[in-house]
Amino acid sequence: MLKHVLIWDLPLRLFHWLFAFTVIASWYTSDQDNNLIDIHMKLGYFALGLLVFRTLWGFFGTKHSQFRSFFPTPKRLINYIGDIKNNQVKNSSGHNPLGSLMVFLMIFLISLQAISGLFINDDVFSSGPYYDSVSKEVEHVMMFLHHNVFDFMIAAIAMHLLAIAYYERVKKQSIILPMITGKKLAAKVDKTNVIKHSKLWIALLMVIVAVVFVYWLVVLNAPVIEEYYY
Repeated sequence: MLKHVLIWDLPLRLFHWLFAFTVIASWYTSDQDNNLIDIHMKLGYFALGLLVFRTLWGFFGTKHSQFRSFFPTPKRLINYIGDIKNNQVKNSSGHNPLGSLMVFLMIFLISLQAISGLFINDDVFSSGPYYDSVSKEVEHVMMFLHHNVFDFMIAAIAMHLLAIAYYERVKKQSIILPMITGKKLAAKVDKTNVIKHSKLWIALLMVIVAVVFVYWLVVLNAPVIEEYYY
């Protein structure tokens, strides 16, 4: 039986699949005709919590979850592209430099989408907790971002799925299964890249910090909206 070793920790895998679910659910509930806009807003808060957790996990998580281990520096990108041209690409235990770009792009786009949602108001169905704390000009910018950034997210997701299909079909390297099990074949992983555990206690602490922060942001710190009746 082939031996497998742990590469992707459990918190990162849960984040990945919850992230995917949140994007899909947010898209489905964004249609104001389906009366799910309240759920859409709560999903936005959940996405913020995921982003806070991932940011913290990028510093305190396991080896392949830490930003420093896969940040796509120009040198890493140039060397990786050179290896592709020379057909000398080695199997990456964690994210390869091009995959790293996608990670940071998705974090950036989801951050724009979730944060902009805090400041918008459609005057009919819903409003973000901070919409009345900014000028109309800023609100219009946030509305523009919230309505248009999602198109870029769809494009990024399509590129991500195409890359997965390429690795699965052409290079015969499983991408999906390791993100479910967290494990890869030991023969294809350097011993120095194996992680021993998922740092679950630290992950739990990071989850608590993320929940407390989002609750403070959208409930405790949100300005009181004054309503005027004529």
